Amino acid sequence: MTGSAKERIENLRREIEYHNYRYYIEANPELTDFEFDRLLDELKNLEKEHPEFVVPESPTQRVGGGPIAGFRQVRHEVPMLSIENTYNEAEVREFDLRIRRLLEGDAPRYIVEHKIDGVSASLVYENGVFTLGLTRGDGLGGDDITHNLRTVRDIPLRLRADALPPPDMLEVRGEIYMTHTELSRLNRIQTEREEKVFANCRNAAAGSLKLLDPRECGRRNLRFFAHGEGRPGGFDAASHAVFFEKVRNSGIPVVPHSPPLNSIDVALDYCREMLEARETLDYETDGMVIKIDDFEQRRRLGATAKFPRWVIAYKVELWQAEAELVDIRVQVGKTGVLTPVAELRTVEIAGTKVSRASLHNADEIARKDIRIGDYVIVEKAGKIIPHVVRAELEKRTGNEKPFEFPGQCPVCGENVGRDEGGVYIRCLNPSCPAQLKERLAFFASRTAMDIEGMGPALIDQLVDKKAVNSLTDIFALTVDQLKDLDRMGEKSARKIIDGIEASKGRGLARVLTALGIRHVGEGTARLLAEEFGDIHLLAAAPLERIAEITGVGGIVANSAYDFFKSRAGMETIQAFETRGVCMTEETRARISENHPKFTGKTFVVTGTMKGFSRQEMEALIRGLGGKTSSSVSKKTDFVIAGSDPGSKLEKARTLGVEVISEDDFDAWHNG
Repeated sequence: MTGSAKERIENLRREIEYHNYRYYIEANPELTDFEFDRLLDELKNLEKEHPEFVVPESPTQRVGGGPIAGFRQVRHEVPMLSIENTYNEAEVREFDLRIRRLLEGDAPRYIVEHKIDGVSASLVYENGVFTLGLTRGDGLGGDDITHNLRTVRDIPLRLRADALPPPDMLEVRGEIYMTHTELSRLNRIQTEREEKVFANCRNAAAGSLKLLDPRECGRRNLRFFAHGEGRPGGFDAASHAVFFEKVRNSGIPVVPHSPPLNSIDVALDYCREMLEARETLDYETDGMVIKIDDFEQRRRLGATAKFPRWVIAYKVELWQAEAELVDIRVQVGKTGVLTPVAELRTVEIAGTKVSRASLHNADEIARKDIRIGDYVIVEKAGKIIPHVVRAELEKRTGNEKPFEFPGQCPVCGENVGRDEGGVYIRCLNPSCPAQLKERLAFFASRTAMDIEGMGPALIDQLVDKKAVNSLTDIFALTVDQLKDLDRMGEKSARKIIDGIEASKGRGLARVLTALGIRHVGEGTARLLAEEFGDIHLLAAAPLERIAEITGVGGIVANSAYDFFKSRAGMETIQAFETRGVCMTEETRARISENHPKFTGKTFVVTGTMKGFSRQEMEALIRGLGGKTSSSVSKKTDFVIAGSDPGSKLEKARTLGVEVISEDDFDAWHNG
């Protein structure tokens, strides 16, 4: 009986570890919570009957013993350095230029990760068993919090050996964090106990790790994401991507991240996309981390006394305020997504008046238990639309009303449906006027086709009167159609038509941006335009040809390829061509051959120009093979100064950077 009990105990441990992996790593559980708890209870009972078979790494031993007397300090084998950070996209580009210079032409690949706003920690595994957990402390040494980290259920007490054998020693570093869902649950308990609630997820996580009693910490449901290696040599990996794969296969969750990206343009596009979606996450982020993927390149770059040279954090500034939520309304976006928006009693955040904030989706409202009448914490992150972080539960009076998400589109009244396996609820009517209005607004925006005067009020009228039923209809508009609209007249109508006509010559990069192809941002559109030079060549290109372009990669390539092979994509391109829209661009080869004064040079545009907007001039510089930056540094080759140039001109003179006028610029690119 003893032998069979031991065998059953070992089988149960392996089975429980497997199901933990499916739940925490794959996010695809095979058992219900009830079924999983039955396995765990069986293991507990068998170990109670046979204590001689209990081992520290058993799933039943996460909470071991009583409270500790205090924290001991342990020195890190390798210092836990800080990360250089910036809130400025131009400084990210300067980081890229610095990396390229230090690597002497050896092009870097980047991996971009969520920057988790939690508590840094180090995990040490010996022969696959978790033996030590430390805080960052002062970077040279930290507190031993092993007793508390053992209670974190997505930190395996023993590494999985299915995919690869555990190394003799492995140190993984990452972030301990608390989800918004758990913070809400914990604060409800704190409120019921009439104890102080936690201000945010990070404070709750930090306070939990300082608890002396692991049983109390275990009730807080902390989580962990790995983001890097401590002492080298644990896994045989030549890159961060490979290291992540091996860590994940061993049962440790890794921070959400991009695939390797071949240019800083694509890395920044990825950052923008992820930052815009940050309010959908169930954990706090305060930016993105951009890292060199190749470990040998990291070794060559080394570190300063404070920071590794191969990584930078691109952060967003966060501001918060409390506001009363007076109503919830639902908007329809350009892809049909129904987005709930909180109508707030106006509050000031970071010097601006805020009366509306995103609630993102139905699941978010339910998860955060947001109700009409609540007092809520509203956050504004950089240029991103404000969003609701949480409800202030201790201020509830009982008069708050739960919100019912609509079963039909609030604009067209047609049916809505949830994305398969996703959180978004969409209007299923492709002719929904709300979707078209949003697509038109983006198409006409300054970063896309830049059609002067085509704002929301005009777009509303054009769609409501069915004068425009698709993007291509814009180019068929006439003065007669516009002049009788509200607040128009013939002069204003003529100005709009002139703006539409001018937009036809913006070029391929602007067209690709304006089409709103998923994952194809402004930077990626420019790369595609410069590579192919003609939309027909791009549309005919095989998937592999698009993916091999430096700075593009598989995700973007698949999205672009699918668009151009779709019926809607082909019809749109044909209609643009019929309307006379320019869909060509000078290729890199032509640029290098014809414009040697611009190729590879960095320009800063400052002041007011006579013949160009700043964006137009920067686009022309890039089209001629040059680079643009928003700040003057020693790496700047030329500053183009218009009237009222400001401090950038003074800095250029101080650094000895050559300053040219708009007339000089005209002579250069026309010469």
